[in-house]
This record gives sequence, structure tokens and C-alpha cells, in this order.
Amino acid sequence: MADATIALEDHGHMETNTGISNNKLAMWLFLSSDCLLFGALISTFLLYRTNIGDNTPYTSAVEDVFDIPFTSLSSFVLLMSSLTMVLALSAVNRDDERNGRIWLLTTAFLGLVFIGGQVYEFTTFYNEFGLGYSTNTWTSAFYTLTGFHGVHVSVGILMLLGTVFGTRKSGLGKEKGENVELVGLYWHFVDIVWVIIFTVIYLIPIG
Repeated sequence: MADATIALEDHGHMETNTGISNNKLAMWLFLSSDCLLFGALISTFLLYRTNIGDNTPYTSAVEDVFDIPFTSLSSFVLLMSSLTMVLALSAVNRDDERNGRIWLLTTAFLGLVFIGGQVYEFTTFYNEFGLGYSTNTWTSAFYTLTGFHGVHVSVGILMLLGTVFGTRKSGLGKEKGENVELVGLYWHFVDIVWVIIFTVIYLIPIG
């Protein structure tokens, strides 16, 4: 009977038959389904990436529209947030609550910087180039893909802030390590997806 009972991990989360907790398994399943969704959005963009149409004043190279250095800098900021997320989890696992909170807040701040850059880019596209969501199928696919990713980053920021401020009374010690790890899994996933999106949209010429 004892072998049939559900084991508890040190941090209080129940394990499944796979040896990982229910919460971690649920996160992996969610990220797997999200991979399919982003895969569909990226595939749709690739199908429509050459359908710029006559409504767009810029119909050749992507550099006519994109500010590659600016977007590269914004992407670097987001990628650096993965490093700060790793440092946050490391601090929490060491029971270093102060540094854990600092690194989590730093990660959220870097995410906000990235979102700010994305908003600036969207505004520039619309005001200077006349590229709105419904201008053509290319812009619709572009805004849908990048905007959907931006929503994911925003959700990740809320998760980070919720972890920091939601543990003010209970503390953010190593017993909360799995909670921080789950947020980290989501955050790293968002960063990896952006690397793919950045490559597909900004680095591969329309040709």
C-alpha cells in the first residue's frame, strides 16, 4: 500500500508516475500545445510573407521597413532576461530570498523593455509606413504572430510579478523553488520562440 501512495517532493508538490510533479507535467503539456500554436502561426506567416500587395509602399526588401539594429537590441534584452531568470532560480534554491526577488524583478523589467520596443516598432510601422493590421495579408500575419508572442511575454511578466509580490508573507525560500522553476520554464520557452520568430521575419529576406 505504501508503494501505491503518491509521493511528495521536498517542496510539497505531488509527483506523478513519471517522477515529476503534477504542476511541472501540466506546464510541459501546456508548452507542448503552445508549440503547435506558434508552429501554426509561423507557418501561416511563411505562406503569406510574399503577399505584400499593392497597398504597401514597400514591396521589396525587408530592410525598407524593419529597423534590424533596433530589433536586434530589443531581442538581446529579451535573451538576457533568460540569464536573469536562471540567476533568480539559483538564488531561490540557495534560500537567498533577497537576490531571488531582485533577479525576478530584473527579469520582469527586461521583459517590459522588450514589450516597449515592440510597441514602438508597431507604432512606427503604422505612422511612418502606413502598415496597419488590415493593410494586406502580410501585415495581418506579421502583427498576429508578433502580437501573440507579445501577449505571452506580458503574461510571463505578470507571472514574475505575482511570484515576487504574492510571496511577501509566505517568503520566497527554497521551498518555493519549483514555483520559480515553472515560471522559468515558461519564460525560457517564450525567449526561444522569439529567436525563431526573429529569424523567420527579420533575417530571412522576402526575396
